[in-house]
Amino acid sequence: MYLIVGLGNPGDEYRHTRHNVGFDIVDFMADKYKITPNRTKFKGVCGDGTINGEKVLLLKPSTYMNLSGESVIEAAGFYKIPKENIIVIYDDVSLEVGRLRVRPEGSAGGHNGIKNIILHLSSEVFPRVKVGVGQPEHGLIPHVLGRFPKEERDTLEKVFPAAVQAVEAIITNGVTEAMNRFNGFKVNE
Repeated sequence: MYLIVGLGNPGDEYRHTRHNVGFDIVDFMADKYKITPNRTKFKGVCGDGTINGEKVLLLKPSTYMNLSGESVIEAAGFYKIPKENIIVIYDDVSLEVGRLRVRPEGSAGGHNGIKNIILHLSSEVFPRVKVGVGQPEHGLIPHVLGRFPKEERDTLEKVFPAAVQAVEAIITNGVTEAMNRFNGFKVNE
């Protein structure tokens, strides 16, 4: 079984912000696979289904970004999901909008949601799909909590199918295959 976690903040005021890209992609994936994340459990909203023959749980933590690990550890513990089967999708300010990067492990890189997940899992070893949201021009917090201009949002939404394909590749063929296919991915404008 795989736990697929999209990071973000709950509430309408954060909908479609840069920090909520993980939520947006989990919603896109849920639509594609007819999975309904409507159960309130594990300090989040979740739904289960199947992707490429593997049972999955889609999870959007309701803890706010900085406490995402509380939700992840509860779901992983309940289903006894190994760390290497926890795939986290989140925003990355070091990547331009329209880019993806897949990693099998690593530090938090300044991302508080990832930092909290590492703390709760006591490990940096879990696959990630990082989605570019661009560099901040005037402060990190206003940038990640801000919405995209229309042109950037249009570019971002073109990344969603590739992000889902990266998750599918991790599930089906492993992280190395996903990295080979999607690191360096850029939306054609």
